[in-house]
Amino acid sequence: MPVMDEQGQIQIHTENIFPIIKKAVYSGHEVFLRELVSNGVDAINKRRMAAMGGDCSEGDEGVIQIRIDREAKTVTISDNGIGMTADEVKRYINQVAFSSAEDFLEKYKQESDAIIGHFGLGFYSSFMVAERVELLTQSARPDSEAVRWSCDGSPNFSLTASERDAAGTDIILHLMEDELEYLEPSRLRTLINTYCDFMAVPVQLEGETVNKRDAPWRKSARDLKDQDYIDLYRYLYPFQGDPLLWVHLNTDYPYNLQGILFFPRQSGRADWEKGEIKLYCNQVFVSDSIKEVVPRYLLPLRGVIDSPDIPLNVSRSALQTDRRVRSIGNFVAKKVADRLRNLKQDDPTAYADAWEALAPFVKIGAMEDDKFADQIAELILFGTTASAGEGEDPDPIGSGDKSFTTLAGYRARLSADHSNRILYSTDDLAQASALNLWTSQGAEVLKLETVIDTQFIPWLESRHDDLKFQRVDAELDDSFQDDQTELSDHDGTTQSETLRTLLKDALENDKVTIQVQSLKADNAPPTMILLPEQMRRLNDMGALIEQRLPGLPDHHVLLVNRRHPLVEGLLKLKSGSVLVGSGETSPSEQLAKDLGRHLYDMARLGVGGLEPNELAGFQTRSAELMGALMQRSV
Repeated sequence: MPVMDEQGQIQIHTENIFPIIKKAVYSGHEVFLRELVSNGVDAINKRRMAAMGGDCSEGDEGVIQIRIDREAKTVTISDNGIGMTADEVKRYINQVAFSSAEDFLEKYKQESDAIIGHFGLGFYSSFMVAERVELLTQSARPDSEAVRWSCDGSPNFSLTASERDAAGTDIILHLMEDELEYLEPSRLRTLINTYCDFMAVPVQLEGETVNKRDAPWRKSARDLKDQDYIDLYRYLYPFQGDPLLWVHLNTDYPYNLQGILFFPRQSGRADWEKGEIKLYCNQVFVSDSIKEVVPRYLLPLRGVIDSPDIPLNVSRSALQTDRRVRSIGNFVAKKVADRLRNLKQDDPTAYADAWEALAPFVKIGAMEDDKFADQIAELILFGTTASAGEGEDPDPIGSGDKSFTTLAGYRARLSADHSNRILYSTDDLAQASALNLWTSQGAEVLKLETVIDTQFIPWLESRHDDLKFQRVDAELDDSFQDDQTELSDHDGTTQSETLRTLLKDALENDKVTIQVQSLKADNAPPTMILLPEQMRRLNDMGALIEQRLPGLPDHHVLLVNRRHPLVEGLLKLKSGSVLVGSGETSPSEQLAKDLGRHLYDMARLGVGGLEPNELAGFQTRSAELMGALMQRSV
């Protein structure tokens, strides 16, 4: 039936979103190219399916062509897809239907590829950059005639008969004056690379194919080599090195989803709020922020998730949260856990090598997601002072000069007397004295981190009621003490009581609890700072809340080793002091106090407890003390 010239007004219903023309939906103008190119790809897929059903000619291989006319100030996006008849233009354009896909898919429901519709809302994104849009289209169905549709962004349109060399559609954008940047080939090339790079159909700009087309995540993992994954990572994240490991996602029930997620190597930066995973819908780039899809603890992963079943808002630029999205997030988390479990089973050394980079994802994920915690319970490693094991399933696992163990492996090596006590350290230097004491007694100590483990240790204790985590500098048990009976002097005062009184007078600080013990270990220092576990945890938590370094708590324990030569010398100084007048201090008494203060300062210095403004005073007092000792020995 011949097409008659027609003038009319586009029908706007409440279910139509025609205000797209007034730029009310899309957040960025540049997405017009994504919408129009993806519409063209859909039209090509429709023609292929219709040709299989015998409803139209097959045509040449599908291609999207983009042409620039600087003089006319136009950009034309052409496809050789199924095209439209005049009636279809009226139905899908004039009525502003969301999608023409519903009826089409009903007819071709056997096709697995989802079709988001050739024309509909996406078509109207063109009015964000164009003052007038022309549509030249010819249906691939037999005996169809070409038609030209034109609209200036108002509800008024014209529809006339026209001519086209072959079936397909041209969208001609007459650009606004403030949108002429899209006449620059480099600008359009960038948009093609961003939004259309992995579309299966070639996208040509001025005759040159710009997009890669190949989407590795749409393939089976069996068909990909390690280098294929590495090449994809390097392409998506240039100058970021190679990935640590990757997870290939592929499921078609209860939703369709493909993807490849990469664990980046430790880089000192991680985006725990927005993320760096790219979201695609049928190989069309949608967003690089998918915090609604994957759990927060996986956001610093990189890679691609491609799914037509993730609900998007009308602009396809933001996600809608619903039960299906949460289900997808659980699926991704389980696949990550499966990948880590397989790696630990198949190559424990490789898993241990990667653990320091994996630990933040795993630990934060366990604390935030009970289901994920159950899935990775046996995959959590801890650094340990024990030597690496050997065999197919070693524990501890060696990684360079380090060893790692699981909580179960550590507990299996504990004696029956201490099966519920988990010894750990968080700083080899600050806790060196206590750490050396424990290891010299044959104890195995876990090596933890300070930031995440401040919260992770209490979380572990909440899941294991029978466990008690104790940092090496929290306390020393009776096994360190010399069991010899301590003698008293003629006044009935023991050496421990004398030392305690001396140091209490020297420090003049009621917040410091002084303990005196006779430590039998040969490497035991003269004094140590001990931090009772629960008191130190409260201090660390307060520092975390206030976003400051923990520092040395005001309330702490000064442990004095009575067997150390320095402490024995301190006792001799004290016993050699002479009585002087009331309110005065003998030289020996004062020297004993100064030495006691010095021993306390050394203990604080060993745990990083001396503030920068205290170091100058410590140096001055040390020099004066050395001078006084030299005078006594000369």
